[in-house]
Amino acid sequence: MTMTPAQALRTPKDHVTPGAGRSAAFFDLEGTLIPGSANVSLARAAFRAGLVTPHELVRDLRNSAAFLLKGATDERREAVRDRILSAVAGRPAEEMTTLADVVIPELVASIAPAMHAVLDEHATAGRDRVLLSASPTEIVTGLADAAGLERAAGTTSEVDDEGRYTGRLAGPSCSAEGKAEILRAVAQERDYDLAASYAYADSMSDLPMLEAVGHPVVVNPEAELREVAEERGWPIVETSRFPRVAVTDLHGWVRMSQRLAVASVGAVVALGTRPIEALGGIDGVTEAA
Repeated sequence: MTMTPAQALRTPKDHVTPGAGRSAAFFDLEGTLIPGSANVSLARAAFRAGLVTPHELVRDLRNSAAFLLKGATDERREAVRDRILSAVAGRPAEEMTTLADVVIPELVASIAPAMHAVLDEHATAGRDRVLLSASPTEIVTGLADAAGLERAAGTTSEVDDEGRYTGRLAGPSCSAEGKAEILRAVAQERDYDLAASYAYADSMSDLPMLEAVGHPVVVNPEAELREVAEERGWPIVETSRFPRVAVTDLHGWVRMSQRLAVASVGAVVALGTRPIEALGGIDGVTEAA
């Protein structure tokens, strides 16, 4: 069922054991806390630093628009990540820290107000807030720190003895089942009761993460995950004006196209000659009733 974030927090869960122990709230990043891909923001910063070609940047921006409307496949996310890994191979790891310093304020500012409220409510309830993302660890941990979250885990790039990136990953990507494994490892380390914990995610690839907790909440879900949530009675939260639709959902595409046309005209008028910024500014600040 579709509800506001506040309603999702208060939805009763009959299967949660009374007197449960310490709990946490786990958050996916892209499409959940922020409307687009952190890797695309990183690609823009890398382009400005001369690490990404104009063609690659345009491709990533196009993929970001598709992400806003339909969600991103794991393959597309990994393609952006792999291009960045290739671009930084042989370069000092400190350069990624510099890029992160540029990107993080932009990402924190793009967190939907409704999700800010969710983060605050979990903090008030005394729950640790844990950010889990397939994006680079430098971005994920820096963003969590800037947003005041307690813990974070991302995907870590390998660094050689001279402090330079090798172009390979140092371990598994924090995605799909790997993200759920990291969630369980953090819970064991911190003694979280997963039956009393929450998880927020938007992608079907995050299903293992959602299934690992007693309070799964889907946010701006991809069409396939929406179906799963409806079948299982999980709360569905919309913080975007453009709910994602299935390719075969003609009526959904018509509704989405109408909303996109109205918002795009308004954004371009407001921003004058900056239509790309208008696209990037669609940050999903409204909630569905």
